[in-house]
Parts: sequence; C-alpha cells; structure tokens
Amino acid sequence: MRFFVLGNAERPHCREETDRFLPLFRKFGEIVVVDFVQKEDLSRFIADVALVLGGDGAILRAARQMGRKQVPVLGINLGKLGFLADLSPEQVEDALPQLVRGNYRVTSHLMFECSWNSPAGNREFLGLNDVVIHTGPPFHMIDMDLAIAGETVAHVSGDGIIVSTPVGSTAHGLSAGGPILGQELRAFVVTPICPHALTSRPVVDAADKEYTLVVRRATSAWLIIDGQERQELKVGDRVTIRQAPVSFQLVKVLGHSYYQTLQQKLHWGALPNYRLTSEPKD
Repeated sequence: MRFFVLGNAERPHCREETDRFLPLFRKFGEIVVVDFVQKEDLSRFIADVALVLGGDGAILRAARQMGRKQVPVLGINLGKLGFLADLSPEQVEDALPQLVRGNYRVTSHLMFECSWNSPAGNREFLGLNDVVIHTGPPFHMIDMDLAIAGETVAHVSGDGIIVSTPVGSTAHGLSAGGPILGQELRAFVVTPICPHALTSRPVVDAADKEYTLVVRRATSAWLIIDGQERQELKVGDRVTIRQAPVSFQLVKVLGHSYYQTLQQKLHWGALPNYRLTSEPKD
C-alpha cells in the first residue's frame, strides 16, 4: 500500500507526532510523499491512501492540494474536534492493520468549484466545505442577489451568506443556524448570516444546479473558501458555485460511522443534562 503523509506544519507538535508515526507507517506500506507545507504537486505521484495528520483544516488543505486527482483520506486528529479526522493518535496502531487488510470503506463526498469574476480579474477555487461571502471592516451590511440555475431567487441583506456542501454543513453553516445534511448527499445548503429579515432562512437544493451571487452594495466584503483562502470583493463582483467534477474520498475504518461522530463530538441526539431528583419519601 502506498501512502501520502500530509498535514499542517503550523499545527503544534504535528512534526513531532509525524516523526513518531513514520516508522509505523513504513511497517504497513511505502511512503510516497511527506508534505506539510503544501508545496508538492500531488498529481505527479500515485498513492492508495493519504494519511493526513492535524485537524479538519489539514484535511481541507489536502483535498484542495490533490486537486482533480483525489486520493482516499484517512485523518488522524491532532486538533481539538476532528470531525473529519476522527482517528485519535492512540487508535492509529490498531487502524493500520485493518487498512492494509481492506477492512474499511471509502465514502464519496461533494466538492465544489467556485469562480470569482470581476473587472479586476478572475480566480478559480476548488473546495470541500463552504463558500462564504462576509462583511469586512467597518462591518456594514452587504446586499447580494442570489440566483439558482439562472433564476433570481433571493435578495439577501446582512452580514453575509454561506453556501456549503453536506460535509461543510456541520461547520460554519451549522453555527449560523443551518441544517445538518447527510455527508454523502449531493446538495448545497444556502444559509444567510445574520440576515436583516425574519423571512430569510436556510435552503437546501440540488448540487447539479449553478449558484450565483452578485454583490449589490458593500463597504467591505470578502470571499472565503473553506475558511482558508480569501479574495476581496467589490460591488458588481460575481461569485459562481457549482459541483466539482471530482469527489472527496474519506476512509472509514470499522467502528467509525457518521452518526457516531455526530453523537460523540457534537453531542447530537443526546438527552438534556437533567437534574437528578431524589425519590419521594413515604
């Protein structure tokens, strides 16, 4: 089995943990590339699995770095939550034998392409979590038009808007009041951020449609991809989101499922912390 070993060099103790794990990784396969600063063109190499050390941010970077040649990712969580990177360092030694024996499954997840078009230039982005348009200093409201499949469907005023994939639905969109989507759905969630209207609510629609946002009024506005890449926006700029021609692939070893992750890490579906009361006395 051939491995990419990827991660985030800025994550505390990431390099030390990698040095500790490399001999173990080599026991179970060939290490093709080790890259913690996203400098390698991974399309030049062939691997079976990308072992990504860090948090979910490291996985988002790895997905963009792999571009249109996605390799299944097994995340090892060195961060705080690790929703995608759901293996703890203590679980790695037990998980690798399962991996080489084929005792795992690979789930496929929607990725997006985002185009920024402006008189000042054009940029293309590939992402996994979300596209966010957000106000910047001095943090006045933004006015935007939203079109889906060529039809103008909403005029949004507020702090911004989030267009997220199902994977991204448990990130910024969830904090902004959006729904949780099953990770393998092919859909986008559009969630206004602090809208200046009681009628503005999240909407879920198909991923095979094109989503277009046009900035109509803004003192300062920014386009943010996966919380990591950004582009300043001006009035009249157009942002277009569509499903990417590739899918993100996530390795799930036995004993790890999406609902287990929701329950264990976000405490979804748990009972309230009821106050215990004593039994009434006779």
